[in-house]
Amino acid sequence: MADYKIRNRQESTDSLDSSASHEDYSEDDKEGYDIDDFNIIKTIGTGTFGRVLLCKNKSTNQYSAMKILCLSDVIRLKQVEHVKNEKNILQEIRHPFIVNMLWCSKDNTCIYMLFEYVCGGELFSYLRNAGRFSTSTGNFYTSEIVSALEYLHSRSIVYRDLKPENLLLDKDGHLKITDFGFAKKLTDRTWTLCGTPEYLAPEIIQSKGHNKAVDWWALGVLIYEMLAGYPPFYDDNPFGIYEKILSGKIEWPKHLDPVAKDLIKKLLVQDRTKRLGNMKSGAEDVKRHRWFKGTDWHDVIMRKLNPPIVPKIMYDGDASNFDDYPEGDWKSARTLEDAELKLFEDF
Repeated sequence: MADYKIRNRQESTDSLDSSASHEDYSEDDKEGYDIDDFNIIKTIGTGTFGRVLLCKNKSTNQYSAMKILCLSDVIRLKQVEHVKNEKNILQEIRHPFIVNMLWCSKDNTCIYMLFEYVCGGELFSYLRNAGRFSTSTGNFYTSEIVSALEYLHSRSIVYRDLKPENLLLDKDGHLKITDFGFAKKLTDRTWTLCGTPEYLAPEIIQSKGHNKAVDWWALGVLIYEMLAGYPPFYDDNPFGIYEKILSGKIEWPKHLDPVAKDLIKKLLVQDRTKRLGNMKSGAEDVKRHRWFKGTDWHDVIMRKLNPPIVPKIMYDGDASNFDDYPEGDWKSARTLEDAELKLFEDF
């Protein structure tokens, strides 16, 4: 997908992303869009080879987020396969806690992906403002993420970029996972080094080949970061981070809820065959952990739980929960040569 903010944390490869609410466009609408059907309002996110724009449908007045990727930059940065994976996966999935794609197209200069607009901004911003989340707040967001990961893994999709920057809040305060630039459909294992250093599982760093178990490791890192206010493995440079991840040593804040700590420990297991979420019962093992005692998982998926944070939204197209970005002239992107266009023939 696209990601509203590509920022402060260093990424192995940059990808860009967007958002979604839970209102549906009709199937007829999806087929018939054109870039000229939208008024572009402002940039709400930027990345190495593209940007995300808040836009408004000229005929329906509905707001959405348009992710625009310059083809020449996608080729230059060797991201052709990642972009194809992203598009193919987004066409296949629909879930309450995932930013759903509505339409996509391309011309001789750019790829266009249209997403529902998720106006609440990033969980990252709320976490930084709060310092750290309470146990109950962390539990709420974790339950919605577990629900989404269970869905993705049931479709043999590994997400590979879980972090607070890629979690958006919709207008009601429910989570939406965004930025599927690193997602991949897996039959067995994959060897690509991608993700954000603080969130990489040991098997990715060691190039041992990895599978969906990396998402459960990242969930352990995320729960720790939500409850502590900082990630468990941190250093000023990526190699220092990798050393700490491989050492497996974690310092535990005294205030951390002991039951949440137990879950984190079971997710941050170096041996992926013994990692919670990646054993015989899969996501069920995570859902049955006592940190979720009393959680009605049907109510979770039906969005019936009360969100702990409700974003301040003045109107549907409110962009105040996102940072301001300089506007760029994406229309002036270089037109590809015929040989280059062949790379995107099957897009």
